[in-house]
Amino acid sequence: MNRAVDKWIDDHKEELIEALRANLSIASVKDTEHASEGAPFGPMIRKALDDALGRGKALGFDTVDYDGYCGAIDMPGGKEQLGVICHLDVVPEGTGWTYPPYGGEIHDGKLYARGTMDDKGPAFAALYAMKAIKECGVPLRRSVRLILGCDEESGMSCLKHYNQVAKAPTLSFSPDAEYPVVNSEKMIFRTEYEKKFDSAITLHAGTRRNVVPGEAVATVPLALSRIVPIMEAFMEGSEFACSAEAIDENNTKITMKGLAAHASEPEHGKNAMLAMLALLDKLPLEGEDAHTVNALTNALKFDCHGETLGIDSEDASGRLTLNPGVLDWDETGIHRLTFDVRAPISSKAEELEKKITEGIKETGLVQTDISWSEGYYISPDDELVKKLLDVYAARFGQRLEPLAIGGGTYARHMKNSVAFGIERPGEPGRAHMPDEYIPVNDLIEDTKTIADAIIALAGAEA
Repeated sequence: MNRAVDKWIDDHKEELIEALRANLSIASVKDTEHASEGAPFGPMIRKALDDALGRGKALGFDTVDYDGYCGAIDMPGGKEQLGVICHLDVVPEGTGWTYPPYGGEIHDGKLYARGTMDDKGPAFAALYAMKAIKECGVPLRRSVRLILGCDEESGMSCLKHYNQVAKAPTLSFSPDAEYPVVNSEKMIFRTEYEKKFDSAITLHAGTRRNVVPGEAVATVPLALSRIVPIMEAFMEGSEFACSAEAIDENNTKITMKGLAAHASEPEHGKNAMLAMLALLDKLPLEGEDAHTVNALTNALKFDCHGETLGIDSEDASGRLTLNPGVLDWDETGIHRLTFDVRAPISSKAEELEKKITEGIKETGLVQTDISWSEGYYISPDDELVKKLLDVYAARFGQRLEPLAIGGGTYARHMKNSVAFGIERPGEPGRAHMPDEYIPVNDLIEDTKTIADAIIALAGAEA
């Protein structure tokens, strides 16, 4: 730890908070419908990138804009380069917020907004860590580059573009996961299905594959009076909330509310899609609607490990998780049903595809898309891992082992890279959740910790 750097950060914490709040006010959700040259992910992500690069320039750093896919803020040093990789795009806010999702309001010492944890908070912490190091005159043997991606939440095409047009850092870390250090990430496997048929119902749940759907809305050709007794019996003792309202005397709208969560930790959420399917399976639907609802309910159940589909597995990188994330169903059938699987690194994509397709065969759904990203593993004896573990131990007073996670970070797309922070051990994940927040004191401590990491990996005496 560097006392001068810590003091500078303490003295400038209000400036950091206000800079972060300005960016949090930008709803930087991917919007390809309004993409343009220099803004491949839409105008709001472009605005967030401009704001962050402008802040970097104002703090005295050189900046680079890589065609709107990502940006970089540079601090000079030696020929080798340390990368700190963050992102400015966020998932949609969803529902269930107590405070405005882009308000950046502080209540009881907590800063609330989409992106506070994932990943604007860490990005601005890294920027002000660099500024503190610069102002305190800490000598560097490596240059430092803060890379700001703009498509982390939707496939990481931003970093793929970066790797095509720029040289990868010598080593890097991404403050977009958990402390103390993540040295292994599972495979991310995603697939989508559809089924065309004439349907009398509609069902819409979820907005992103990598988010547990917190709400599902359905319409059914049944009178409210026929639904209410079945719904009340179904909901007895349930952790979900459900309501129904008449559209007319023969049609009813049903709303199911659960709890959104990150797809890598579906056990922390309550999947409203699955609850809605289970309820619809109790209703007197007819024909292909009844068959499809029943087949989906039997195939998926309330199962976040893929046991029913026969894909459950576990190795040193952790246990497989499954998230049915988006369901779009209207009068012409099911346009999209997505699965997000976080599989142990020993898994084979071909086997996952075969088992999922076989497991939902009775539904009549047909696969329309498939993609996957292999996981990674870096030895705990690697110097990068060891130094970051030392940084964590010195700052927090705990000597812990490195982690394997189901989340996907930029580390999987950059050589010699790991994830480092910022969730504390034992804390429930707040990324992608309603009322996402970061305690202000944690934000300041994270800034100091990232500064420690930069000095450990790029400092002249490192």
